[in-house]
Amino acid sequence: MAIKRHQSLQEFSKDHHQALLLCWKIKVGLSKKVEVDRIKTYVNWFYETHILEHFQLEERYMFPVLGGEHPLIIQALEEHNLIIALFINTTEIENSLTRLHVKLKEHVRFEERILFNEIQAVATKEQLEDIEKFHNETKFVDNLNDVFWK
Repeated sequence: MAIKRHQSLQEFSKDHHQALLLCWKIKVGLSKKVEVDRIKTYVNWFYETHILEHFQLEERYMFPVLGGEHPLIIQALEEHNLIIALFINTTEIENSLTRLHVKLKEHVRFEERILFNEIQAVATKEQLEDIEKFHNETKFVDNLNDVFWK
């Protein structure tokens, strides 16, 4: 059953959809034995173009709704740090990509199924308006320079 997402959080959920597609692309690329440098190039682009800003917006506008001491926020921040470390790792690239596709997928599921529900349940109208105001509604444009997953 689909979760009814508050309008102010919908753009973040769209970002999560793209992150899940990234996980799928990594998995396909690795299973097809694509050179890890090709996959890493795409992953780096995705990180710089999408993930960094997404994490920053969540941390600045969404997470304060629950507060820095809330166990769900502590978990989310720990996961952000781990995921960033996997994105920026330049050694053991294949291992990092393998772990990234698993950890990022788990993180998205956690935020969609647990964290976002808690945030939208307790956020004030003003907090929800702020969350919505600061997320860019630009349509996702993929980097199709090397479609290694096809």
